[in-house]
Amino acid sequence: MSRNLILGTLLTALFVGAALLSFVWTPYPTDTVAITERLQPPSAAHWLGTDHFGRDMLSLVMVGARTSIAVALVAVGIGLGLGVPLGLAAAARAGGWLDEAIMRMNDLIFAFPSLVIAILITAIFGPGATNAIIAIGIFNIPVFARLSRGAALSLWRREFILAARTAGKSAPRISAEHILPNIANLLIVQGTIQFSLGILAEAGLSYVGLGAQPPIPSWGRMLADAQTMVALAPHVAIIPGLAIVLTVLGLNLLGDGLRDRLDPRLGMVRA
Repeated sequence: MSRNLILGTLLTALFVGAALLSFVWTPYPTDTVAITERLQPPSAAHWLGTDHFGRDMLSLVMVGARTSIAVALVAVGIGLGLGVPLGLAAAARAGGWLDEAIMRMNDLIFAFPSLVIAILITAIFGPGATNAIIAIGIFNIPVFARLSRGAALSLWRREFILAARTAGKSAPRISAEHILPNIANLLIVQGTIQFSLGILAEAGLSYVGLGAQPPIPSWGRMLADAQTMVALAPHVAIIPGLAIVLTVLGLNLLGDGLRDRLDPRLGMVRA
């Protein structure tokens, strides 16, 4: 097992574990305001200090991990659930009108970054975690569609696919039974990468006020609240920023390790 895979798994497990633990326990309630304890540095009572409302930073980071992971996970699920079938359908009809329509729709979505899509959705439905999920999920659809289409195209010319077609299997059945299992490793690796990008996107949307709304803790919102207090209490900005960096780093290392694990030839080249 590679060092990237081990380190990535440990960092990812740390924040996923903190998010799961926050459902049943946090050191302090995240909705309790204690003005007399505001902006305290890390101590025995508050391991990561307190914010400008006197709330425990460790508790906020734990619940914020839950928010970021939930938004990114659902958004990636939307990308997989819609993008992969579209990509497989485009590959099965390569060069036809369906392929052309799906690819041009992908180009249209790529022309609008997730932040722009989020602003548009927010203008219509208002800010919130649900709208952040929709915006990030929409941006993930063409990513998985392009990946699955490109990988499937190289398989449609293989002998075992020709044999399946000769046996009378339909294109959707071939895609489900033969194509999808052979590109699953690529989708898993890309899924970890998009998961990390989803966490970054959620933090960015929350930072500008388009993501999770108070009183729901969010790493991006914590950074936005701390930007005017960096000189007075640096820990209120460093801690959520470090949480984002370590989580994204862990997921990227995990994806890199899975790529080496699932593609032994790549691992031999790197060695």
